[in-house]
Amino acid sequence: MKQVWSCIFLLAAMVAGGASQAAWEPPELSKEDMQRAEDMYQTYCSLCHGKDREGYAADHAPSLRSKSLLSTGLPNFVYMTIGWGRANTAMEGYSKEMGGPLSREDIGLLTVWLATVEPVEFIELQTDSVVGDAEQGAALYAENCAECHGETGQGVTAPSLGDQALLAHASDQFLRYAVVNGRDGTPMKSFSDVLSDEQIDSVVAYLRSQSSGWSPNPPKLVSPPSPEEYVLNPDGETPTFTLREDRYVPAAEVVAALEQKKRFILLDTRPASAWQRSHIPGAVPMPYYREKERAGENLPNDGTWIVAYCACPHAASDFVINNLRELGYQNTAVIDEGILRWTSMGLPVTTGTALESDH
Repeated sequence: MKQVWSCIFLLAAMVAGGASQAAWEPPELSKEDMQRAEDMYQTYCSLCHGKDREGYAADHAPSLRSKSLLSTGLPNFVYMTIGWGRANTAMEGYSKEMGGPLSREDIGLLTVWLATVEPVEFIELQTDSVVGDAEQGAALYAENCAECHGETGQGVTAPSLGDQALLAHASDQFLRYAVVNGRDGTPMKSFSDVLSDEQIDSVVAYLRSQSSGWSPNPPKLVSPPSPEEYVLNPDGETPTFTLREDRYVPAAEVVAALEQKKRFILLDTRPASAWQRSHIPGAVPMPYYREKERAGENLPNDGTWIVAYCACPHAASDFVINNLRELGYQNTAVIDEGILRWTSMGLPVTTGTALESDH
C-alpha cells in the first residue's frame, strides 16, 4: 500500500514538473484502491462522462475510454484537467486548491485508475514545437473546426480549444496527434485525409498562437453563506415563476425576482470550485455530488421557492432538484439557460474571491 501511494505522490510531483507520460508506469492498485477510485469516479465524473466512461452523458463531456486521448493524455494532461478544470466550460477544477473536494492524492488515484481500467499503450510524443503558418491555420480552422469547437475556440458540441489551461498543458504534438488521428469514441474524426501535413501544422500553429501564458493560480477560498443567509430577501413576497415542463424557469424571471427582492433560495449545483470563481449573487453552493440525504441540508421545507442552476445547463441542477423533490420539497425549479448562457446574456454574477474571508 505504501509503495502504491508513494507512486501516486510521485505522479503528482511529475505532472507538476511537466514530466512526459513515457517516463511513467502506472502502479498496480489494490482491490480497495480500485473500489475507492471507482466510487470517486461515479460520484464526481459519471454525471457528465457516463457511468461507464462512454462520454456525452451531459454537456458534450468526452469519452474517457478513448485510447487516442488516454495514450497521449496520461498522466499530465488528465491529471491537470481534473485538478484545474477547463475555463469557460462545464469542466471545473476538482482540486482542493480550487475549492473542490479532491486532494492531489485523490486526483492521482483517479488518474492511475483511468490508466488501469482502460489499459493503453502510452505513446511517446516528440517534444519539439510545430512550425506552421498561423494565418493560414486560422482560415483552415474556420473551415474545418469552428462548427464544433466554436468560431473563437469557445466550444460548441466539442471541447473548448481557446481555453488557456488546455493550451498550457497540451503540447504542440499532443494537439497535432489529435488532429491527425482523431479521438476514437468521440465525434472527432481524423483529418489526415482531409488536410496535408503542412496544413495540420498551420492549424496547430494557429491554436498555439491563442495561448496567453496561463499558469495555475489558486483562488483565495471564501466561506459560503451561512444557513441564516440561504433565503434571499426573507421579508419579501413570494415570486411567481412560469415553468416550462413543470421545471425550467427563464433566466429573465429569476433576474426580475432578484431585482424585485422576492423571497427565494438560489442553489449553485456545480462543483464548489465553480462557486468560488463566479456565481449568481446570493447563490448557495450545493454541489451535485453531495449525498442525496444531504440535498436538503439547512434548506427550509416550507414552500419557499428553491431555484437551482448549473452550467450544463441542466444535468447537475436537474439531479439536485430531483433529489429535493424526492425528499418532499415543493416549489422547486431549474434556471433554463444555465450560468454560461446567463453570463453571456450580461446578467449579474459575482466572484467568491471578492468577498472578505480568512479561508
